[in-house]
Amino acid sequence: MQAANRARRRGVVVAAPVAVVIALASHPVIAQHETAADIEEGSRAYMSTCANCHGPDGDQIAGVDLGHGQFRRASSDADLVRIIRQGIPDTAMPPSNFSDAQAERIVSYLRSLAAASRSSSFTGDVARGRVVFEGKGNCSTCHRVAGEGSRLGPNLNGIGRVRRAVELEQSLLEPDAETRAEHRFYQVVTRDGENVTGRLLNLDTFTVQMIDSDERLRSFVKSDLTVHGFVERTPMPSYRDRLSPQELADVVGYLVSLKG
Repeated sequence: MQAANRARRRGVVVAAPVAVVIALASHPVIAQHETAADIEEGSRAYMSTCANCHGPDGDQIAGVDLGHGQFRRASSDADLVRIIRQGIPDTAMPPSNFSDAQAERIVSYLRSLAAASRSSSFTGDVARGRVVFEGKGNCSTCHRVAGEGSRLGPNLNGIGRVRRAVELEQSLLEPDAETRAEHRFYQVVTRDGENVTGRLLNLDTFTVQMIDSDERLRSFVKSDLTVHGFVERTPMPSYRDRLSPQELADVVGYLVSLKG
């Protein structure tokens, strides 16, 4: 009896740590402590290193979809941190110089990607998206893809390599929410009263070079201008009320497919 009691006591002692290990392995231990700053820092680290192979949405390697929480060899945040730091032997996944804290922030960012991807109930179709892009959306009146379209707006030929689907969707719905510096429009007013707005190409101490709304290359001397500066609002329209949710998803799917 005493031996049985001792065995049961030993069983209790052993069982408790095993249960804890299982709970930790199935629960994201990093995400519960994350902050917006952690996710932002993780985003920068991911885009500067991991995106070179995994792509901005994390789906460029067969069998792995980081943006949807699909991993080959990881079942917990701790596994992901270990893989980020140590790599995977005999594969293309190399070790890194990231600290534990830096790797944890990348994991927090990956968790945010997965959460964002679950928020959409529509799957985009590339072929339909191209039709909307070139037709109903009138996107080619400002943007250029594969040598076709306007040079007034940013060239989208490789947009799928540098922008995530959720970012592209936000640009379509809320174009003024976040405009990259190199894509902001510029306005000049000459002493003769000519008002010119277009995409800025170069700005130095004495001159301004830009493409105007007629796609003409223009150069101005600052001393000849009465006004010059960035335009607060982008000319890009919002497609929130112009496209259906499915059409919007299709356009995003098409843009993501543009790898340059």
